[in-house]
Amino acid sequence: MRQWTIDAFANAPFRGNPACVVEPFHAWPPETWMRALAAENNQAETAFLLKTDDPARFGLRWFTPALEVQLCGHATLAAGHALFAELGLQTDAVTFDTLSGPLSVRQAGDGYEMDFPALPHRRIDAPAGLAEALGAAPVETWTGHFLIAVLENEAAVRTARPDLTALQAVPSDAGMGPGNIAVTALADAGAPYDVVSRFFAPGSGIPEDPATGSLHCGLTPLFADRLGREALRFFQAYPGRGGDLDCERRGERVLLRGQAVTVVDGVLRAQPT
Repeated sequence: MRQWTIDAFANAPFRGNPACVVEPFHAWPPETWMRALAAENNQAETAFLLKTDDPARFGLRWFTPALEVQLCGHATLAAGHALFAELGLQTDAVTFDTLSGPLSVRQAGDGYEMDFPALPHRRIDAPAGLAEALGAAPVETWTGHFLIAVLENEAAVRTARPDLTALQAVPSDAGMGPGNIAVTALADAGAPYDVVSRFFAPGSGIPEDPATGSLHCGLTPLFADRLGREALRFFQAYPGRGGDLDCERRGERVLLRGQAVTVVDGVLRAQPT
């Protein structure tokens, strides 16, 4: 079997967020095997694909090194890229059946466009211990699928050095559970993007995620309302990499646009057992 490592939300290698994508199966492997391979790969997510009778439709599951997740943007983009660029899928778009319902990826120019559910959030008081764990006082705090801390400015986002152990102890009713916290702010004047963010996910076995598509399903409606427009450019400021996401709110959906680059094409010798 083949397996690819693909940098998603990136226009060159070693940017964006790497995901492993395994060649499509005819039947799901045992979950214990998928978990073990994801731990072995030690990337934020490993994507597993399932063939269907429709050549443009696949089952899709995502595993971090620690657990299965319900929604993942960058590994969905990587899965689409693997099908189109590596396996030569001859369609304009592909649909994935996932724990979050049908998700689509279509080829768009030199990249891809994904159709995801919007994830609305509600404003709350900052939970106890959040400011101390982040090392910065949030200007606003929002909860929904994620816990989102809006910081004072872009510099505060870029220089954040949170205590990851303390982050896991911050009370959270967010859908992702405790220990999954985003920090975000409006970009500096003159920046080529509108909003900057970072995402710390020790609760999912990921100290910091480099480019998080699902996060932007929540950030897009939040900042679309704030800035008074539907289309926004985001930069996820993971130190040393960075990910570029163009997002657009379409009612209760969000379109996420980005590029992807294959950096490893390998042979997977460990077979499902």
